[in-house]
Amino acid sequence: MKSSPEPAAPKQRARHGAPSGPTSQTRKTPAVVRLLVLATFVVILNETIMINAIPRLMTDLEITEQAAQWLSTAFMLAMAAVIPVTGWFLQRVTTRRAYAIAMGVFLGGTTLATVAPVFEVLLAARIVQAAGTAVMMPLLMTTLMTVVPEEDRGRVMGNVTMAISVAPAMGPAISGVILQLGSWRLLFAAVLPIAGLITWRGMAKLENVGEPRLSTIDWFSVGAAAFGFGSLVYGLSRFGEGGATAPTLIVLVGLATIAIFVVRQLRLQRRGTPLLDLRILRHPTYTLSLVLMSLGFMAMMGSMILLPLYLQNLRDLTPLETGLLVMPGGLAMGLIGPSIGRLFDRFGARKLIIPGSVAIVLALAGLTRISSAMPYWQILGLHAVLMVALAATFTPVFTLGMGALPADLYSHGSSMLGTLQQVASALGTALVVTLMAGRAESRIADGAAAAVAQLDGMRLAFVVITALSVVTIGIAFLLPKRPKPAETPDAATADDPELEPVC
Repeated sequence: MKSSPEPAAPKQRARHGAPSGPTSQTRKTPAVVRLLVLATFVVILNETIMINAIPRLMTDLEITEQAAQWLSTAFMLAMAAVIPVTGWFLQRVTTRRAYAIAMGVFLGGTTLATVAPVFEVLLAARIVQAAGTAVMMPLLMTTLMTVVPEEDRGRVMGNVTMAISVAPAMGPAISGVILQLGSWRLLFAAVLPIAGLITWRGMAKLENVGEPRLSTIDWFSVGAAAFGFGSLVYGLSRFGEGGATAPTLIVLVGLATIAIFVVRQLRLQRRGTPLLDLRILRHPTYTLSLVLMSLGFMAMMGSMILLPLYLQNLRDLTPLETGLLVMPGGLAMGLIGPSIGRLFDRFGARKLIIPGSVAIVLALAGLTRISSAMPYWQILGLHAVLMVALAATFTPVFTLGMGALPADLYSHGSSMLGTLQQVASALGTALVVTLMAGRAESRIADGAAAAVAQLDGMRLAFVVITALSVVTIGIAFLLPKRPKPAETPDAATADDPELEPVC
């Protein structure tokens, strides 16, 4: 690793099975990317794997529902706090070291969770797990953009979609199956050997990509990012628990801290050492992709919260039956990802994103008609259409947005993407829970039965996220067919925007 980053990239591409010839480039995914996709899928799966375990945890650990919910909330909080730092971290260390640290921390947290004797230890273990998970997605995205040539990124990004989108969608289904076999500890015990094997294989096969660059870190920015994004996600997660004053104050404090963080980064950019380089937002294609992705994750998380509540509370299905009903949608999302990527390489983004965003709206509109007697096949079908539409949208959006950035901003772009994924997930959850609870309370006050009131609340929540999803159609028409070549913005002339056109 003696040469500069620019000449190192072609050598690394050849080493990982993506040589300069176009034929070989389009036939084989680099080994480094395959390993990172597999590892990222396993660690991100744990973000939602606890959803179905809440009743079991309440009994075994003698805790309240609110306390049990913290096992998922704390995971999101830790992710939101750590991800903004990963842009700096990934530029400073080698690929192998970043992978070893991330998977080592994740394995430590998983081991601790498996043997946790009390709730407090389990909560700490979930936070440790999240710290390792937070590094994996930015590491995967940055490495992919470095070693995969532009004409083949769509196909490879289809595999990435499986890791970052399908994993959280499959979490509740997989946990429902595992919980039928035994204790909640199996959720972690089952993951531990798989993650250990992946870590061992990764360290044996993984090679370094690019060159690390030594740089200083602004600890004030680290604290502001952790507190700001953490407070925002925590405040959003508190909505729907009764009373809006405290959550609103927490959200406002988080937003104010994020504003301070942004101002700090703009000042640091003049010296070239920001924790999160906000010049990524000077590229309109990336920014539009970021907004569309956020709305998509809000829709996905909103439906993931509402459908299990509907199926278990109003249709009396077990967690296993619920998991099996939503599993086809998650599987379809994963299986179609590579095909969507190949279509992107062939036809570009617009022919996928526009129909994909329309299908998202239509599927959500169908779910606004849920009733106590809606046939299960209709629910399964609408959920499957929603998941396939999200896959058809996410893969080209990720590829298009990251491709619009210059190479030296890949790590910062992937960090921003991961951070907003957590914020959007928390916002989608808070939105649907608040709308559902508020509408249900209003209908009960008017004399409606509890089941009827809750069903009405769920319909309202689906109506609102459907309306928000309509915005994705408008954004889809603003995105170009393919990313334009991006020039690295000069730090000294940051006020002179060099933006790629949006067509």
